[in-house]
Amino acid sequence: MSLPPPPNAHALAVLCLTVIALILFTREKIPLESSSLLVLTGLAAGFELFPFRAGGSTLHAVDFFQGFGHEALVAVCSLMIAGQGIVRTGALEPVGRALARIWKVSPGLSLLLTLLVGAFISAFINNVPVVVLFLPLLLSVSLRTGMKASSVLMPMGFATLLGGTCTTIGTSTNLLVVSVAADMGMRRLEMFDFLLPAAIAGSIGIAYLWLLAPRIIPAREPTLADTSPRVFSAHLVILEESPVAGRSLAEALKKVDGAMKVMSVGRGPDSFIMPFPSLKLRAGDHLIIRDTPERLKEFEKILEGTLYLDASMGKPVDDEHPLKAEDQQIAEVVVTEESNLRGRTLSRMRFADRYGVITLAIHRAGRHREKIEDDIGDIPLKAGDILLVQGPREQITILKKETSFLVLDATMDLPFARKAPVALIIMLGIVLSAALGILPIAISAPLGVVFMIFTGCLGWRDATRALSAQVILIVAASLGLGVALLKTGGADYLARLFVTVTGGAAPLFVISGLMLLMAVLTNIVSNNAAAVVGTPIAVSIAAQMGQPVEPFVLAVLFGANMSYATPMAYKTNLLVMNAGKYMFSDFLRIGVPLVFIQWIALSWLLPTLYGIG
Repeated sequence: MSLPPPPNAHALAVLCLTVIALILFTREKIPLESSSLLVLTGLAAGFELFPFRAGGSTLHAVDFFQGFGHEALVAVCSLMIAGQGIVRTGALEPVGRALARIWKVSPGLSLLLTLLVGAFISAFINNVPVVVLFLPLLLSVSLRTGMKASSVLMPMGFATLLGGTCTTIGTSTNLLVVSVAADMGMRRLEMFDFLLPAAIAGSIGIAYLWLLAPRIIPAREPTLADTSPRVFSAHLVILEESPVAGRSLAEALKKVDGAMKVMSVGRGPDSFIMPFPSLKLRAGDHLIIRDTPERLKEFEKILEGTLYLDASMGKPVDDEHPLKAEDQQIAEVVVTEESNLRGRTLSRMRFADRYGVITLAIHRAGRHREKIEDDIGDIPLKAGDILLVQGPREQITILKKETSFLVLDATMDLPFARKAPVALIIMLGIVLSAALGILPIAISAPLGVVFMIFTGCLGWRDATRALSAQVILIVAASLGLGVALLKTGGADYLARLFVTVTGGAAPLFVISGLMLLMAVLTNIVSNNAAAVVGTPIAVSIAAQMGQPVEPFVLAVLFGANMSYATPMAYKTNLLVMNAGKYMFSDFLRIGVPLVFIQWIALSWLLPTLYGIG
């Protein structure tokens, strides 16, 4: 076996820098953003000092910064923002509530349904918000049913990764591979062009995650402190238009799956009724409840009631009240020893008028002996009391500057629930316009972002928060490396080396070997880096072997998505690891078999579907 002659000096330097980059990307002590920027500036400075000329053209340093304007990065960033719009409007919350109800009936079937729903949503939306949605749901279910959370959290996370491989927009990796391959002359893959092999292999993977993975995952005890925040006492007022007005308390509790604990029912001034299940609720009744801030807001939404009632008007606050602002937050305010709230009531202080926020609930430590039936505004406050308040973001910010009380870090954005249908329609428009070939995803996604912002589904602050400097820099650096490998001949050299090492093996074995190499790389370094480095190599291998390029490129795409074996392979793995308190070895135990299942399935599917002998 004779190895191909060494490449030119520039190609050799780029290959060395690629190895250095892959090493840097694995260093936990060096931020990925820093490593990416170092690689990018190293490329630019090197080629500026030592210009590379080939075929009558010069590779300029500025060429390596074109990744910042590359259509793949534009699409990735736009889809991250559009996904934030879905999260910000709470459009996925009904899905979570529906799944929570099914878990009570059949945990086994519910796990399968959770895996399938998570995979399906992740085919069109970045899987990070999907995992963020399902994590508290599954932790809550585990607390109620006694099920081990560790047996379902990791399978759920991996299912979203499997779903992401099914479409061109499922992951940033897919978008990068498709765009780089198109830049190199391959036909542009449409949204569902590789759905068949991805769906078949993904179905096998989900069957493994459903039937086997929960049985071999070691039992871990998640830290549940974060799932049990402070409990507040509140008045949930039944409105005229509420679906439970005129119905029994038992029916109201059924709508919230029995999760709401009603301590008393207030009806009229100083009139309180025991919460019997048969009690008929009337408009204006106050349900005296105690729960966490998130659960209180959830009950308010499901029962279509209000945690705040204008005492003077006897009805919910009108359009002039701060509750109607779009950028709502809730915050926890502590009454300190020096506070001017101490010993006074909120009503006498005219707290809502003074600070532009309203008080939803109160938390008081120790035995709860106070008359919680009293309106919160009429309770004399003590040092240590914590008020749950709601108002526009700017008012919460002003509140934090007050010296008479303390605003905790538990500030939380509330979803623009009224805009949820609009956000879903916009997201559907992004997907359909790209799937039907009306607009490329690099245009339909930014257009969708424009609609998200101008329809009020998303604010500019939320849009910028959705962007990740880490993703932007790793994509730009990876694209720069890809350009350097391609233009200097480094990719061609690696392709010839790969073909030589495989000893003239049949194309199907080369495809399989290339996919396995990408699978190993993606679990050690960034999946985007593995994808962009691997794509030009795949194109060169196909050209040298005289084979159609598409199955080789898909081998890179699928291999770079097999981020199952290590927690640092993908950001959702880290989310799941933290929530489930998994060990590194747990990912090896569950993820490595999944990598081999996907590798074996796709090693057969790709050559079969594309007629590779």
